[in-house]
Amino acid sequence: MTSQDLIMFYRQFILLLSACLACAAAFSNPLALDTDIDPQRLSDIVKTLASDEFEGRAPGTAGEEKTIAYLVEQFKALGLKPAGTSGAWTQSVPMLHTTIEQPDKLAFSATDKSLQLIQGENIEISTLHDVDAINFDSAPVVFVGFGVDAPERDWDDFGDIDLRGKVAIFLVNDPDFSASPEEPVAGRFGDRRMTYYGRWAYKFEEAARRGALAALVIHETEAAGYGWSVAASSPGDNIALAESSGAEPPVMLQGWLKYEAAESLFEMAGLDLSQQRKQARSPDFKAMPLKGLSMNAELKVKTEQFESQNVLAMLPGTTRSDEYLMVSSHWDAFGLGVPDEQGRTVRPGANDDALGTAGVLELARVLKQGEPLQRSVLFAVWTGEESGLLGSKAYAEKPLYPLEKTAANFTLDILQTAGLARDVILVGEGQSELEDDLAAAAAQQGRVVTPETLPENGLFFRADHFSMAKQGVPVLLMMGIAGGADLVEGGREAGEQWIADYVGNCYHKTCDAWDENWNLDGAVQDINAFEIIIRDLANSERWPEWKSGSEFKAIRDASAAARP
Repeated sequence: MTSQDLIMFYRQFILLLSACLACAAAFSNPLALDTDIDPQRLSDIVKTLASDEFEGRAPGTAGEEKTIAYLVEQFKALGLKPAGTSGAWTQSVPMLHTTIEQPDKLAFSATDKSLQLIQGENIEISTLHDVDAINFDSAPVVFVGFGVDAPERDWDDFGDIDLRGKVAIFLVNDPDFSASPEEPVAGRFGDRRMTYYGRWAYKFEEAARRGALAALVIHETEAAGYGWSVAASSPGDNIALAESSGAEPPVMLQGWLKYEAAESLFEMAGLDLSQQRKQARSPDFKAMPLKGLSMNAELKVKTEQFESQNVLAMLPGTTRSDEYLMVSSHWDAFGLGVPDEQGRTVRPGANDDALGTAGVLELARVLKQGEPLQRSVLFAVWTGEESGLLGSKAYAEKPLYPLEKTAANFTLDILQTAGLARDVILVGEGQSELEDDLAAAAAQQGRVVTPETLPENGLFFRADHFSMAKQGVPVLLMMGIAGGADLVEGGREAGEQWIADYVGNCYHKTCDAWDENWNLDGAVQDINAFEIIIRDLANSERWPEWKSGSEFKAIRDASAAARP
């Protein structure tokens, strides 16, 4: 046994011992919480941030100005230090806002047929380019299957196809998402657990790397993880970083194609979409032109550049202040939209993510009031998450504190509001040693860890922690929609119903509003789990590592010399 093996053995033994002792201590009251996290304070913060006064907290609006002022005021009142650029509370994030106006022309066409595309009804398309118009005729259409190029999994959907100047049509999720056990692809991409290859962001990136003119992902509710109303919630609207170190410029047009429209498109090419979906699950599949089909577009684009802000506050450490833990959420929501049935236009983002932001503020409060911590804790509230993790991406590309000396990132993004739970949901099983810390913290609370029950939704790749993961920082995400919690009142069935109700009815909509009837005891449990881990990790010399097989391990290992 090497010295490293011995260290790991003792570490696992101590974690197991502490978990067992915690279980024994909590036996008489298995869900008792030893925390000052206050559910009433959480509720009050959400009530403020999700009020009509904040106009849905969209970046670049009056709602942002009010949000930033409120967050800075809260951190100041807690006695934290400003941690933004040049001693300020904020980090500037230059953004580009684009809006495609009602198209003059947008259609697929064949020799004797055409399929008119209506923004928000059968297509959702936008651009990330600073242009005033997009015009093209007869752009060839190519079906690329799932659009995956994964040499390590012996999978290549593209073959020798040339995508330059063409429109690429993708299937959503991974090749094995809908596969039956006897199909060759079964299990190659983790079955129902989405990989990054299944995310629409990867597909757009891959299309751009190959020079495509446009990229459209065929929407399927189950495979995407949300319905068409969510995918098309902001038709023609997009926000990007005005300054980014991205290797390739994005495709000119990107978005979603409604499944029924895709069926009609394939029929125009003499093909059956359901059969093509099945063929695309074969390792032998290769991208192919949809013969005789082209896309035409005449679009006017309105653009504006503006500066948004990340809010950053620091709780300095005592003896190792140049080593950091990061606690984060996102402050932005979807701003103002079209009136709903009740005439409401504000999409307040109460749970997504005012509640997570309230959790960050509560963690800041209780950690500041507690015993001093040896390591520093950086509290980050990001902008632009709903536009593609933009605020966290901007920080990750230009960090104000070295990421190689950031021990871990803890992200709060949507917490369940249905009461105490017997378990905590783990997002992204098998990634890092922080999972062991979560198990020990849960045991101290009298709970257990349950791996996410909706891994096909790919939530590990859909929250701000992912920006840090791509730079090698070990991460842990708390997200209430990753799987139905085993609620004290109603069990797993009630937990799954809570997700169905929230995602099915209010996710990204006007009814994601503050509710005085929320039961935030379960949210307190999850925030407290982070509190337990942070206190332990901040007073230790440990540097959590990625587990063998994680795609982020090599990135972290490359910076090992920078850590004591």
